Amino acid sequence: MTIAIKYNPIMFVGTGSDVGKSVINAGFGRIFKQDGLNPAPFKAQNMSLNSYPTADGLEIGRAQAVQAEACGVECRVEMNPVLLKPTGYMNSQIVLNGKPWANKSAKEYFNGTDRDFLFAECMKAFSKLEEEFNPIVVEGAGSISEVNLWEKDITNMHVAVAKNAATYLIADIDKGGVFGSVYGTMLLLPEEERKLIKGILINKFRGDISLFEDGTRKLEELCGVPVVGIIPHFRDIYIDDEDSVVVDKKQFKSVEGKTNIAVVLLRHMSNFTDFNALERIPEVNLFYAATPDDIDQADIVIIPGSKNTISDVLFLQKQGMAAAIKKAHEQGKAVYGICGGFQMMGKWISDPEHVEGNIERVPGLGILPVETTITEEKVTEQCSFIFQNKLKGKGYEIHMGDTVAEKPNPLCVIDGKKEDGYFLNSKTWGTYIHGIFDNKEMINQILAEAGQNVITEMDFQQFKEEQYDKLARLIRENVDMDYIYKSMQID
Repeated sequence: MTIAIKYNPIMFVGTGSDVGKSVINAGFGRIFKQDGLNPAPFKAQNMSLNSYPTADGLEIGRAQAVQAEACGVECRVEMNPVLLKPTGYMNSQIVLNGKPWANKSAKEYFNGTDRDFLFAECMKAFSKLEEEFNPIVVEGAGSISEVNLWEKDITNMHVAVAKNAATYLIADIDKGGVFGSVYGTMLLLPEEERKLIKGILINKFRGDISLFEDGTRKLEELCGVPVVGIIPHFRDIYIDDEDSVVVDKKQFKSVEGKTNIAVVLLRHMSNFTDFNALERIPEVNLFYAATPDDIDQADIVIIPGSKNTISDVLFLQKQGMAAAIKKAHEQGKAVYGICGGFQMMGKWISDPEHVEGNIERVPGLGILPVETTITEEKVTEQCSFIFQNKLKGKGYEIHMGDTVAEKPNPLCVIDGKKEDGYFLNSKTWGTYIHGIFDNKEMINQILAEAGQNVITEMDFQQFKEEQYDKLARLIRENVDMDYIYKSMQID
């Protein structure tokens, strides 16, 4: 393949949510990069509390940032023009073209928002990407067979039709019911959309793939398109997860003989990928703490980010978790706060503009001598920092709030000029910097404070690059790539 060849977009849609669209998208992006093309990801609308700032300070879904990384390009706002960030069970902040645009309930968003306007914005973004990249690797959202949402669709088959995308339907066989989900999805599609489906990808297959040969034939007979690949279920390839649905699959208990790091499980937890590097350290057991007893078992306690800090700190107080965190601090255990977690560690949190809800002021945990005021202005920046005048690292900020200390004692200096966080002592601090634990120096620092004489040399960025290559290799081995490329050819 050469960079001069032009292709139609390729799109991956699903029979449902969590079937592996995001990861497969990243894998194909890496394949196209390896084959000498210049790919870029695109998802018109994403719903996620896991976000990331572009180099120019605009906010997109973390999944598209990961996919851009797999493609070997800088992430850009055009890759995810509409981002929905839930602030509760019924409401979301709408981020349009990288900036907060509105706060709406699901009903208001779907029934009261000009869908033609939003779709036009998405297509403008797509067109900008097309000018520079090829192919565009498009990800759908959820299931494409939700007939009640078709008229309001701005992210699934509406995109495929508008851009004549070679579209592949992904099904998770591990969930069961693969024949009903695939055939039912195909049967429900209007003819105009069905003809864009070039093939089926079966994902997360366990066991001997040859045993599914008869199943493959039956699916092809039913649907009229080929099964172009059966991708094995894997546990040895690490790709950043799209959203906190995966937290349910993570560790929820301490392990004897390791340094136990408890991440406090919040109802509105954001940017859980802050802890992915820590999970890769053999001497560390990172688990999610859901009860006060879980906190008692930890050597280190980390309070993560939150999309609704006031709601979550009230939840911690009601569940007895706040008392358990304060007890851990009093016992001399390390307690660290990231973003919303940093805000919760302070004395008070105020929301005079009702950004998060109707409650204007609540007490925090009282561990750090700081007070936070929630603001309508949102900070979204990639950054470099110096930790306590000695350790250098990189991370990013995404927050709405201004935190002031009674007597400033900053944890870090960002980009050589801006003070960040608060340093009470080496075992007690808070910061607004997401990704701070992606830096091996910071990992070594907190492990040393916990009495762990381990020096990790893991380069997390290099590790991620190796994982993208492994994913691409797995897909190549199990997918008919010649057919994929043929289906993308421009007529």
